[in-house]
Amino acid sequence: MSSIFVPRAQRIVDALLTADPHLAASVGDHRADDRLPDFSRAAVRGRVAMLREASHALAEIDDEDLGAEDRVDLALLQQRVDGMLFELSDTREHEWNPLLHNPGPLLYHLLARPFAPAEVRLEALRARLTALPDALATARSVLADSPRVHVETAIAQFGGVAALIREQVPELAAEAPGFEIEPAAAQAISALGEFTGWLTERLDGSDRDPRLGRRLWEAKLWHTLDTNLSSREILERAHQHLEQLTGEIRAAAGELLGVANPDDETVRKAIDRLSSEHPADDTVVAVAADALAEATAFVRDHELASLVDDPLVIQEMPEFARGVAVAYCDPVGPLETAELPTFFAIAPTPADWSPDRVTSFYREYNNHMMRNLIVHEAMPGHYLQLARARRFRGSTPIRALCWSGTFIEGWAVYTEKLMADTGFGGLPVRLQQLKSHLRMTINAILDQSVHCEGMTRADAMRLMLDRGFQEEGEAAGKWRRTLLSSTQLSTYFVGYTEVAALAADRPTVTSQREWHDAMLDHGSPAPRHLRTLLGVDDG
Repeated sequence: MSSIFVPRAQRIVDALLTADPHLAASVGDHRADDRLPDFSRAAVRGRVAMLREASHALAEIDDEDLGAEDRVDLALLQQRVDGMLFELSDTREHEWNPLLHNPGPLLYHLLARPFAPAEVRLEALRARLTALPDALATARSVLADSPRVHVETAIAQFGGVAALIREQVPELAAEAPGFEIEPAAAQAISALGEFTGWLTERLDGSDRDPRLGRRLWEAKLWHTLDTNLSSREILERAHQHLEQLTGEIRAAAGELLGVANPDDETVRKAIDRLSSEHPADDTVVAVAADALAEATAFVRDHELASLVDDPLVIQEMPEFARGVAVAYCDPVGPLETAELPTFFAIAPTPADWSPDRVTSFYREYNNHMMRNLIVHEAMPGHYLQLARARRFRGSTPIRALCWSGTFIEGWAVYTEKLMADTGFGGLPVRLQQLKSHLRMTINAILDQSVHCEGMTRADAMRLMLDRGFQEEGEAAGKWRRTLLSSTQLSTYFVGYTEVAALAADRPTVTSQREWHDAMLDHGSPAPRHLRTLLGVDDG
């Protein structure tokens, strides 16, 4: 082992966690619990200088002197540092994306997770609430022209933050009678109101194109995916996979309906039949809970992976987080020492939606698709994988903060097919899994086509409705998400491609459960690094 690697890596990790409250909170490190991110120009210049120094310091380490685990960790930390530097220096989203200034997740972290006594969390919460007006003033000073879709989403989310403070701060304060937090909360709510008013005034002038353009998108893609695949290869593979899945879903629909020569109309009729069995706003959480119990028993009975007993809470998605995805898994940070639950959040339909739109939403997320969603987000997808990742211990905490979205999403999508192929939910879930895989494949096509090739909304909707068999409401939401994010939608397809290939390389003497466990025993590194750790030749 290189004598300089561990101490140098630890210093860089400490610097990253100290400088970035969001990163610290996400990994369960509490050193920045009393702060909000500082996006002032001086603070950003300081972080850029720190990251450049860290990148140079890592580049000086000879990886040939390191064992396999540390060699991978060095590559992961270099990737993370360079990616953060790219975000601040090149995409510079803090200067045009108001969503990056949303304090909701950091406030919610203190309110929802009892990692310390109420008094300790209230002290940190009061500090963050006190800092909030200045943080929003900084946001106003650095935000220039923004895309309209980002401003619209931010207005809704910041309204949700105000509701979070009004409703949940008093609940936590009640656990520590006499603790004075009301003045800080009132000032924060007032500042949020002023900020949303400022955003509303800017709506008509928000005409920045949300598309990154090919040069910036491809550079960001490289940092996001950490893959050897080029953007052209990804797009070609996605189109090929789309054709393959189309044949598979036609066959499954024909089997369900007893049609000898199934076509797209057969698929629509089959999906229409399954979509009639769906939850509602007041039952969706209960449906998800039942599906979780069913999936857990299935994984255990079929010995697909070793289980964990970490607590998992299914809940409605907080308002401040809505508007981007329909569901997410909020895991316990790898460095967290308290016993805390993972949250699986589902967004109910907004109150201002029409009955027809609500019905369309739940036809998409019907009872069978909910089973597939539970597989992806919970068992044996995100919840199980991230719980296992927490158990990894290396010579440094690098693996805790250098997680790969390509592996995390790739594993979750891989488990959808694994469960369906093994018989979970029968033919109805198989059909929904194929539809889900059509969606994730189209996601990669949309990501590149919208941001690099100017794909229009009409063309994107046609692709999702005709080739993806999606409900119009789901397709409209995905169009917004494509504009709101960039490169993340490619992680599903690329991750699935690489994780599935690695799973297929299971040694003949190793059981399926043993191989899956081995894949989950190394944290969440990019699939190409996991190959190194498992000793699998990349071919």
